[in-house]
Amino acid sequence: MNREINRRKFLQISAAGGAICLGGTDIFSYNANQIKRRIIKSKVKVARIYLGTSFGLWPKPDLNFDEEIRKYKTEFEKFKSEFLDVEFIVDKLITSNEELNSVIDRLKEVDGILAIQFNIGIMPVLKKILEMGKPTMVFAVPYSGHEWIRFGTMQKQKIGARMECMLTSDYSQLVTAIKPFRAIHHLGEAKILNLTTQQSDEYVSKIKNRFGTEIKMIKLKRVIDTYNSIDDKKAKKETEKWIKNAEKVVEPSEEEIFRSCKLALAFEKLLDEENATVMTVDCYGTMWDKTIKLPAYPCIGFTRLNDMGLGGICESDLRAAMTYIILQGLTGRPGFISDPTVDESSNTIILAHCLGTTKMDGPDKPSAPYKLRSIMERREGAVPQVKMRVGQRVTQAILIDSDNLRYFTGEIIDTPVSIKYDRGCRTKIVVKVDGSVENLWRNWTDGLHRLTCYGDIARELKYFCKFKNIKIIDESV
Repeated sequence: MNREINRRKFLQISAAGGAICLGGTDIFSYNANQIKRRIIKSKVKVARIYLGTSFGLWPKPDLNFDEEIRKYKTEFEKFKSEFLDVEFIVDKLITSNEELNSVIDRLKEVDGILAIQFNIGIMPVLKKILEMGKPTMVFAVPYSGHEWIRFGTMQKQKIGARMECMLTSDYSQLVTAIKPFRAIHHLGEAKILNLTTQQSDEYVSKIKNRFGTEIKMIKLKRVIDTYNSIDDKKAKKETEKWIKNAEKVVEPSEEEIFRSCKLALAFEKLLDEENATVMTVDCYGTMWDKTIKLPAYPCIGFTRLNDMGLGGICESDLRAAMTYIILQGLTGRPGFISDPTVDESSNTIILAHCLGTTKMDGPDKPSAPYKLRSIMERREGAVPQVKMRVGQRVTQAILIDSDNLRYFTGEIIDTPVSIKYDRGCRTKIVVKVDGSVENLWRNWTDGLHRLTCYGDIARELKYFCKFKNIKIIDESV
C-alpha cells in the first residue's frame, strides 16, 4: 500500500464523501468544496494484534480464534470511516513468542500497538510486546482472561510504562483506542511557522527531539512579500464571504476586513510553501517594529486556518501551538486559545480572546454565528466574535515545557456577547468547572493561556500522556 497521500488524491477521497482524519478522531469528513487543502503526509501506522493461546482453557477450551477475529472485523467495519487515515501494517493473530518474532521488525515502525486479548495465557507474549517500549493499548472484553488482575500493577512498573488498557464490552472504544496513536503521529508530522524576532532555539530543539514537531522561524519581510503577491480579486472575494456570513459588522471598515483577508490568504500560501500545518505570529510583541509591521492583524487569518483543519495561534505562543496540535490530534477539532478570569461565586472560569474559531465542531460542520469586531485592546483590526454553544462539554489544557500537561474540564453555561459584557476580549465562554474553581486558581501556574476544545477528553489526554511519559495534572482538583 502506498503510505503517501498527495493532495489531489486526498481531494478525490473527500469529494467522494469519505471521512478522513488527519489530525483527529471523532473523525470528520472533509469536502473538497469546503476545504481547499489539508496536508496529509502519511497514514497513522498501527499494529493490530490478536492475542490467543492454544492451551488457554478460559473462557472456554474450544474458543474459535477465526470466529473471534471475524467478530472484531465486523466491529471495525462498522467504524471504517474512523480508520481511513490508519494503516494496520501488522494485522495478525499471535499465539506465541515465536510468531511474534516473525513481525518484530515491522512493529518497530508503528505509532502504536492495539493488542486484543482472546483468552487466558497471553502474558508471555504481551510482556514481549511491552518490552519494545511502543505505546500499547490492551483491549479486552469480559471473559477474555484473568490477566487483567495484573495490568494495574504492571502499569506501575517499568515494563508497563507505555501500556494502557480498555476492559469493556463497548466495541466503539476501539475508535478511542487509536486516538492517542493518531495524536502522536500528528505531532511527528506537524510543522509550525513562527513569525517573530525572538529566538527560541532551546525550546525548538527540545520539541523536535521529544515529539518530532518542527518549528521554523520566518521573517516579517517574507510575510509581507507573500501578502503583496496575493491577487486583490481573491482577497476581495474572501472579504465578501466574511462580511456576508457575519451576523453584523460592528467596528471594522471594509478596507480593514479586506487587508485581514488578504493576509489570511498569505498565511495559507506560506503554509503551502513550507508544507506546514500551523501558523503563529508575535502579534503583541517584538515584531511590531517602528518602521515595518504587518499590513493587518492576523486574527481572521488564524480563524480561517482553524476552520480549515490547520492551525492559527496568537502571540507566538509555542506551548499553545503544541497543545493545539495535541487536541486536534485527539479530537479532529480546533482549539480556542484564551485569557481566563475567575468567578468563585458561580464556580466558573471565563475564557476569553478576541480571536474566535467558528468551526469548533470540526471543519466539515456548520459554522457558529459570529460578528466582525475590532480587537478590544487596540480598538482596531478585524476579529470574528464567535458565539459558542451553551451546554457544550469542554476540556482546557496546556503543555508545559515538554514533560508536563495541565488540564481541567467543565461545561459552557454562557457566551456573553451583549453590551453589558463588553469588556475583556471579544469571544467569551463561561465554563462551570467540574472540580473547584478555587482549587483551579490556587493551582494555576505557567502562564495565562489555555487551549479549549469541545468534548470531555480527559481520558484520551491521560492515554496520550501515559504513552509519551508526560505528567498530567487536573488543575481543578
